[in-house]
Amino acid sequence: MFRPIALAALTALAAVAPAASPTALAQVATFDHQVTGVAVTADGRRFVNFPRWTEDAPISVAEVMRDGSLRPYPDARWNEWRNARANELPVADHFVCVQSVVPDGHGNLWVVDPGAPGNEKILEGAPKLVRIDLATNQVTKVIAIPGDVALQGTYLNDIRFSSDGKMGYVTDSGTRGAIIAVDLETGRSWRALDGSPTTQVDKTVTVTLDGRPLRRPDGRQPAFAADGIAISNDGGTLYWQALTGRTLYAIDTVLLRDGVSDQDRVRAVRTVARTQVTDGLWMSRAGTLYLTSPTDYSIKRLNGSVVETVLTDRRLRWPDTFAEGPDGRIYVTASHIQDTMWFKPGAPPAIRTELFSFAPAR
Repeated sequence: MFRPIALAALTALAAVAPAASPTALAQVATFDHQVTGVAVTADGRRFVNFPRWTEDAPISVAEVMRDGSLRPYPDARWNEWRNARANELPVADHFVCVQSVVPDGHGNLWVVDPGAPGNEKILEGAPKLVRIDLATNQVTKVIAIPGDVALQGTYLNDIRFSSDGKMGYVTDSGTRGAIIAVDLETGRSWRALDGSPTTQVDKTVTVTLDGRPLRRPDGRQPAFAADGIAISNDGGTLYWQALTGRTLYAIDTVLLRDGVSDQDRVRAVRTVARTQVTDGLWMSRAGTLYLTSPTDYSIKRLNGSVVETVLTDRRLRWPDTFAEGPDGRIYVTASHIQDTMWFKPGAPPAIRTELFSFAPAR
């Protein structure tokens, strides 16, 4: 029987082993633009987001309706910003380059906006967290991440919440990785494990697909620092991993509070497992930690100290971000990063992507 990771001592390095049986992957929706994040609420509503990486996406955050159509969320005004209109619309009041959408379990959907179109330069005043009341579909709070926290080169990636909904923890997958802690009540934020090797790109890792290094035409490979993030169901343990890496780390969330020295945090970080190139992490309500594995088109899980393959499907062209439905079914986006013009010269700015789901591993 799998035990929740928060209750187990997982300091051993993980081996890679196949699961007992594969799990079927079901297609939920397709999109004409590059999707990254997905959220599913307690009542089954589904949301996705489209970052402005290689195109001036016509929508940033959308609710996926039952007929598969997309509704700009929370409304058209928040979604009207465009690269082409950058001088016309205030970045503080519009979605600029949304990376993830995550429900907090307290009736809100939070939108993570790194404010860096093309995953490049931050637009001044654009990095922010936006809280939307799911009952009224209204924005109820905007937390700006200031320039001394969202440094130039920062890319706010994904967020997890404390059990009481008062704290948020955001990965910075940019050029100087960190965990950014945010007091969601006061709006104050600070950098933790800033520049620590545990939040940085592992320079010994080469991202490969089909046996070949994945590189841009100029020779650059994907280089993303702290990216995937998960939190234990009791809120006591935070997990993260650099995308360009192969080590899963954890820390007690109490050590991410303001006033704790980074030296103390670094000493407290635990190595959970040796993994593989991983984008998204998800701690299910059943206590299973799932990991995406883009380089072999698969979903994996951590079972004790062993990384198991849950399913492999060639349709999973860069499995990116997880969510969980009210029935426990796990959702995952395929963001097709390898198919973008970054890595495939001649590719169109807009690419077709998908949302899938699968039954939880047993």
